Amino acid sequence: MGQKTGRVLWLAVCWGASAAAVAQNIYRCGNEYTNQARSAKERDCKLVQGGQLTIVHGAGGGSRAATPSPAPISPRPNEAQRARDSDARAILQAELGKAQAELARLQAEYNDGNPQRSALELRNPQGYLQRVDALQADMARQQGDIASIQRELNRLP
Repeated sequence: MGQKTGRVLWLAVCWGASAAAVAQNIYRCGNEYTNQARSAKERDCKLVQGGQLTIVHGAGGGSRAATPSPAPISPRPNEAQRARDSDARAILQAELGKAQAELARLQAEYNDGNPQRSALELRNPQGYLQRVDALQADMARQQGDIASIQRELNRLP
């Protein structure tokens, strides 16, 4: 084989390899992904940014190597998972109790919008108003914390 024939053969191999590596756009349709632009447009899917996928087809017509299938997922959690869930529930319930106690303390101090004035606040009404605002913000934060802890408790099995 001559030098010129070798170059032509090498260029043909390189061109074939580059033709086999085709970049395609990837679209997300809810929890599914597709590279079919027409079906993505019909289903109103969104283009994944930076979603270029390069497909390299195997050289030769040989069969593909079999990939091992993942182990089936057990529908029931094992004992270790149950123990972790139980621990998580206990921790969340303890946190919920603390948050509810703190909210009760803040509500008692707030006294339906009329917290008891301290000696400094009698001379400085602005300090009293700032404390009332801080109490309201703290109560709102505690109520948000309680709601989020209850959501987490509801998510646990």
